[in-house]
Amino acid sequence: MDGIAVNPAANVSPEPQSMSAGSVEACPPIESISLPDPAHLTDRVSIDMRGLALAIVTTVVVVFALQWAEKFFIPLVLGIIIAYTLNPLVVWLERIKIPRVVGTSIVMLVVLGGSAFVTISLRGQIQTILDQLPAAASKLSVTLRSMREGQPNTMQKVQAAAHELDKATSQAADIHSEPKQPATHIVIDQPTFKLGDFLMAGSMGMFGFISQSAMVVILVFFLLLAGDTFKRKLVRLTGPSLSDKKITVHILDDIDVSIQRYMFTLLVANVLLALLTWTAFRWIGLDNAGGWAIAAGILHVIPYLGPALIAVATGMVGFMQFESFWMALVVSGSSLAIATFVGIFVVTWMTGHIAKMNAVAVFISLLFWGWLWGVWGLLLAIPIIGIVKVVSQHIEELHPLAELLKK
Repeated sequence: MDGIAVNPAANVSPEPQSMSAGSVEACPPIESISLPDPAHLTDRVSIDMRGLALAIVTTVVVVFALQWAEKFFIPLVLGIIIAYTLNPLVVWLERIKIPRVVGTSIVMLVVLGGSAFVTISLRGQIQTILDQLPAAASKLSVTLRSMREGQPNTMQKVQAAAHELDKATSQAADIHSEPKQPATHIVIDQPTFKLGDFLMAGSMGMFGFISQSAMVVILVFFLLLAGDTFKRKLVRLTGPSLSDKKITVHILDDIDVSIQRYMFTLLVANVLLALLTWTAFRWIGLDNAGGWAIAAGILHVIPYLGPALIAVATGMVGFMQFESFWMALVVSGSSLAIATFVGIFVVTWMTGHIAKMNAVAVFISLLFWGWLWGVWGLLLAIPIIGIVKVVSQHIEELHPLAELLKK
């Protein structure tokens, strides 16, 4: 054993040499890992905050400008919407070899003449409706109050007993007192409330209404006369590239066709609803059926609220005329049934996916435009949001907005 030399390293296994060069390169030293510069991150956050603040300020300024200059923007938007609605008629006349100037004049004369004829024919009915609504509401309130008053409750019994006690006390006091002079009663004659006078007093006046209407008519005439002039100008602004011009023309054509189809569908649907409402009310025997039909056709532009107002108002007038809750329910139910049929089946069938919008977005739009422009905002909210949806569907940068408005 003494002659044997023992090597201490003989039993120790050598270190593995199989680690590849690629594995070594895959794990670089910590010192070589580059971390993002905190100053750069701070700059990016500050840039994003500045962009957000600029967007908020711009939105507030635009909303303030729309509210401050409503007398300019309301006729402008109304004129554009009416021009889009009537343009298919002018295009159809142009296809049958009628010059655009003549076709535009014919369409405008027919629309103005028809509006004047309907207004003059139904003026008395509309005034009667406006005067009857307060009386109908008062009569309905009295009837409901009398129905609620059945057997007297405890409080009413206590009040009656107190009244009898006070009456007996006053009679006993009159026996020992000198006769009193009869009291003089002063009656204040309050003028009768008329809803029509109230609405006229709260509006901008007859002169302002006529001037604004003239502005809208002139604007619609020139927009119809211009045709696709603005489209050609936008195509020229896209640049010299032929491909860009073709893409721009395709997008503008799709937008024009979709908006015109949507607006023309609204016109046809409202006219159909007015005719059906007039037929139903004439069959029921409701007075002033023509005036109620016109009001139903106009207010149908306002989703949910418009048909509800017509149903409530016609129900009150029906109760006042027939003196029956059953007939009031028949009148209101027929109005709601017609509005539901036209809104769900006719409009959806005629427009397809264009009319399908998110109910929450529609309601928020009604709240916003109603707050911004009042009654005109409620009437223009749905056409505006419909146009915004159509435009955002054809512009890539606005696809998120179209997705929000989609049903």
